[in-house]
Amino acid sequence: MTIAKHLEHTLLKPEATVEDIMQLCSEARKYGLFGVCVNPCYVGLARHLLSDTNVKVVTVVGFPLGATFSEVKALETKMAVEAHADEIDMVMNVSAFKTGDYAAVVSDIRSVVEAASPFPVKVIIEACLLTDAEKCTACRLVAEGGAAFVKTSTGFNKGGATVDDVKLLAAEAEKYGLKVKAAGGIRDAEAAQAMLAAGAERIGTSAGHKIAAGEVVERPASVIKELLENAVDAGARTVVLELRAGGRDYIRVTDDGVGMAPEDAGVCFLRHATSKLSDERGLEAIG
Repeated sequence: MTIAKHLEHTLLKPEATVEDIMQLCSEARKYGLFGVCVNPCYVGLARHLLSDTNVKVVTVVGFPLGATFSEVKALETKMAVEAHADEIDMVMNVSAFKTGDYAAVVSDIRSVVEAASPFPVKVIIEACLLTDAEKCTACRLVAEGGAAFVKTSTGFNKGGATVDDVKLLAAEAEKYGLKVKAAGGIRDAEAAQAMLAAGAERIGTSAGHKIAAGEVVERPASVIKELLENAVDAGARTVVLELRAGGRDYIRVTDDGVGMAPEDAGVCFLRHATSKLSDERGLEAIG
């Protein structure tokens, strides 16, 4: 599975416009991202824009504080599902949790899970506000409430996802059959890969298109680089490179070298770590 299939392209800023949501959905479509995460008022629009794709529409409930009535969270969820949301990210009642009223926390989660059924619910525990012991307890309560994921952060508090938090949550979540979504401050491919390596299943990020673009570019760039290096190794003095769509649709390299054996050609299309291009424009510099 490529990194794109782990990415939820996110736009939850209060000032986001219809045009911004349209752009978000366009980017998710272009790069085949797992989903978009938008505020509830834009679920219907996002669903309409992505209706002919496999991109999921994710929305938030009780966001960003989690301190509203459980009945309100349940109603928000019901309305989001009716608008064709595919997944719900709710915010845990952190105040109740810190107070030690775990029964209220579980009840709050369960009310959303029941309203969302059969669609999955992720619970944002706002890890930056919790001790490690509390994070472990939160995982247990999320599982007791019937949710599918524990999520690190809203991105609206004093800290976002960290590798250490994801490692801790992933180890604890595994005990309960939960998955982990890392969100908050993840803005490049290196950070996203680190979160996946630490045990995250999903990545919430406002830079989903940039992260995926880096991966999309990396493969054709690596292919081109390998072909050019092979031409040079074969003693070529003249090399002609033809590209379409930055190498994604068509790559052709012809040269006057001695060539390679047919059985060796496939190696050019394996994934390589040699290309460090950040966008499609970098392809123009090759050759």
